[in-house]
Amino acid sequence: MRGISYKCLKGCENGAVNGDYQELVDEISALLGAPATLENRDFGLIAFGAHDSDDDAAMDPVRTRSILTRKSTPAVRAWFEGFGITRATGPVRIPAAPDAGVFRDRICLPVRHRGVVLGYVWLLDAEPHPTDAQLSAAMEVATRIGGLLADEERAGSDLSRELRTALTAERGWQYDMALAALRAALGPSADGLHTVVCVTPWRGEAPSIRGVPGAAAVTTLPEGETLAVLVRLRTAEDLSPAHTAAERLRANTPAGIATPRRGLTELPAAWREASTSARAAAAQPKLVPVAEWTGIGPYRLLAALYHPEIDPAVAPLLAPAHAELARTAEVFLDHAGQAGRTAAALGVHRQTLYYRLSRVEELTGLDLDDGEDRLLLHMSLKSARL
Repeated sequence: MRGISYKCLKGCENGAVNGDYQELVDEISALLGAPATLENRDFGLIAFGAHDSDDDAAMDPVRTRSILTRKSTPAVRAWFEGFGITRATGPVRIPAAPDAGVFRDRICLPVRHRGVVLGYVWLLDAEPHPTDAQLSAAMEVATRIGGLLADEERAGSDLSRELRTALTAERGWQYDMALAALRAALGPSADGLHTVVCVTPWRGEAPSIRGVPGAAAVTTLPEGETLAVLVRLRTAEDLSPAHTAAERLRANTPAGIATPRRGLTELPAAWREASTSARAAAAQPKLVPVAEWTGIGPYRLLAALYHPEIDPAVAPLLAPAHAELARTAEVFLDHAGQAGRTAAALGVHRQTLYYRLSRVEELTGLDLDDGEDRLLLHMSLKSARL
């Protein structure tokens, strides 16, 4: 990966990076004369220092992977933790371990607050080695980072009720108070770009914010079966922080992501988009595992029109005994009524397709040559998925 530099990698940064973190990481990089990387306690990338070298040997694969994927592999994590970094209060030198994918010696500066490790600052341990005085100065900066992480964690964990109210309450004094509390807790970042992630179904309590990279607040909805996460973004074009949070949380369940918005005033609309996207991901296999609002197509409209009662004409087709006919009709309509493409998609002969479509017409009483009948059938089939 020749020529990897700060300029090249800047676009790959975690969208949740707080400017304060970046400034402090740059300060450590300047103190030690080497690019530093900041990760949370779960080895999720928070910020990284500039790296302008064109020397291939100077760019360590572990650091490159951390920056590009925002995480370390289990083998790398196990090797690092084996040196007691979770308990350390000062710099820890860690030798290379090619078998674990670690090809360069490292220095780890544990980031702690009141005795609790909240993250790690990583540097390559190369000649000339940093002096004890330099490392002491860097540890002082790491302590300041620990204070920021603790404040962010505390704010996020205390905002579950406020986020739930801001997402779901009718406009009124409760909504206004929740929004004011969120703004006060999030500070200047409250006016920045955010999106909302929905994970459903969800079982149990809301997770700690410390385990959700980029999250500003996390909550479960009143029924306790849906999880909502408010995620910070750097740009409206880069939703990777939201995808990272969704992948960390969703296990085997679908998730949805709303379009980015600046500020917090449109949280209810963002929640409708995120929850609809999650439902669409559950309904349409091609959208799984994580669906963005901009990519769910007709489900954006169908969710607004959705009613649990199926049209009487289409109801017979949705009986379990006719599942193959329903699938045939949906694929036919998805392919704009083109028989050749439909038969190829289904892997059947055209005559088989025509027979099935005639059975669909018999069951529903709809005319598949009529545009309005086809629209009714298509919308009904899609709505049934929701």
